[in-house]
Amino acid sequence: MSMMNRPMGAADTGETVLSVTEYEAAQKAVSKLIAGEVPAKEIAIVGLGVRTIEKVTGRLGYATAARTGAINGILIGLFLSAILVLTMPEAPMQLFVGFLFIGIAIGMCFALISYTILRRRRDFASVMQLAADHYEVRVQSSSLGKARGVLGQNRAPAPPPVNLDEPPQFGERIPPGADPAAYTRQPGSDTPPA
Repeated sequence: MSMMNRPMGAADTGETVLSVTEYEAAQKAVSKLIAGEVPAKEIAIVGLGVRTIEKVTGRLGYATAARTGAINGILIGLFLSAILVLTMPEAPMQLFVGFLFIGIAIGMCFALISYTILRRRRDFASVMQLAADHYEVRVQSSSLGKARGVLGQNRAPAPPPVNLDEPPQFGERIPPGADPAAYTRQPGSDTPPA
């Protein structure tokens, strides 16, 4: 089984130092971490909420399959021609062009045969891509402190200032000099304290 197909757990990928919605932002953070001398082997980008998106690009037919095969066949023809030029540099230009046409013919034949076999199951062309809801940049625990320093996360966020003149937002205000026990709710009682 290859490394790409091996399932990875949270212990393999480290601890989250940044969570973003755009992949480009995660890439920039990784570049910043590497520039800050965090070892690249200890950094991972983890996509969460992954889904596949298949965009249909058109309908397939014999003409489309032949055209796609011809385009791919040009590469085959160029490869065959390159081998010919390397083995026989004095070969005439007509031989070079002939190998190019042979490659186009081979590409078209393979494309038409594969389309004929697959057309009952799939008669459209599409492009598949992966997308994630958000991406986490994770770092192994041995470099966690350095990574947080590079990303500017060493300082704890300052708590908002508290205005002591305002009543508390949660709970009840107890008047000064009152008995706090009178304001506690008894367990199992649905009625508020007197």
